[in-house]
Amino acid sequence: SPSLGRRRREAAAEEEVEETPQEKKLRLAKLYLEQLRQHGESRPAPGAGAPAGRLRALSPAVMRSHILLSLQVQPPDPASIRMLRGHQLPVTCLVISPDDRFIFSASKDGSLIKCKWEVESGKRLCVVPGGKKGTEERHMGHASHVLCMAISSDGKYLATGDRNKLIMIWDAATCKRLHIFTGHRDAVSGLSFRKGTYQLYSASHDRCVKVWNVAENAYVETLFGHQDVITGLDSLSRECCVTAGGRDGTVRLWKIPEESQLVFYGHQGSIDCIQLINEEHMVSGADDGSLALWGLTKKKPLALARQAHGMQDAQGLQQPYWISAVAALRNSDLLATGSHSASVKLWKCGEGFRKLEPLWDIPLVGFVNSLKFSAAGDFLVAGLGQEHRLGRWWRVKEAKNSICIIPLKRRAAAPSPEAPDSP
Repeated sequence: SPSLGRRRREAAAEEEVEETPQEKKLRLAKLYLEQLRQHGESRPAPGAGAPAGRLRALSPAVMRSHILLSLQVQPPDPASIRMLRGHQLPVTCLVISPDDRFIFSASKDGSLIKCKWEVESGKRLCVVPGGKKGTEERHMGHASHVLCMAISSDGKYLATGDRNKLIMIWDAATCKRLHIFTGHRDAVSGLSFRKGTYQLYSASHDRCVKVWNVAENAYVETLFGHQDVITGLDSLSRECCVTAGGRDGTVRLWKIPEESQLVFYGHQGSIDCIQLINEEHMVSGADDGSLALWGLTKKKPLALARQAHGMQDAQGLQQPYWISAVAALRNSDLLATGSHSASVKLWKCGEGFRKLEPLWDIPLVGFVNSLKFSAAGDFLVAGLGQEHRLGRWWRVKEAKNSICIIPLKRRAAAPSPEAPDSP
């Protein structure tokens, strides 16, 4: 009867109110693990026939099951960190292929611009030499510092951006250059492919965001709004991107179809790096030493860690270590931050993304200019340099210009799916 249906809906609503968001995530994760146990399913190893971009197709239940990953990861052993050497000058940016088999890196080096590395062996598979400014049409590589790069979710295209306003598109498998995009009026500082597409977003020191169609080598549109140089950019599946606005003190969410933007405030210094955690949350770092955790529906940070890497004595003045890189393991609660404080820090997003909790420090000497988690979450890659990727404010002479692969081992004993909820 209608009255019986109404009472059932009211009872269900009451149950839903009594369950906190964190309890709901834990319940759904346990439900999914139980389903996996019953059906005997398992995730294929990277490169073992799993389709490219497989994470894109995961259901919401699987996404929620990743939320509590920080509970499973062990503190990394410093002796297990592998260092890949090859760049003569500071590494400025890097990406990992979607199947976790390769790393692409770039640096300030004028003669060794872009490298392709094999993760398992550590071998350097491909080197693209650079050249002098103005000779980009006659040789393969960039002729100035490469500041950013991005790889498409199927691993087909690689995009790189430099100080000389150029975006180069490459075949990731062969390292052959396919196209050059021009249009920005200053250094290209951020690149991101929209997940599952060949739509490319680019950010620049000219304060605008541009949209490109890589498959058709076409320019689409330009977005304006920032009042200072844009220092970072990221995107996921939705037709939108997020940017860090440097000294204008804002993080912005750009809604491409609506031609609108949301503006977020929270940092006191220059916002230098940003990454989306999932479709609803993001993390950013600034040169005031703060790390901010955001929800896309709130204009202020959900959580803010001040002096996240501590304080330094710079020429007799106490000031926070700059946050020079942030990384998020997609759809999990695990974050990483880098500075020049001689360590990379791992963080947990606690209490339904309303708290930042430090986990461990991983000793690494030098400026951490780029950080990326592997898609499977079994290793973290850091791009190190003696200098910051955007300038030469300090120099860490003892640092090695290199790429560090940090294994992230899981705990042997996982909690049983049938275990009751903790009170």
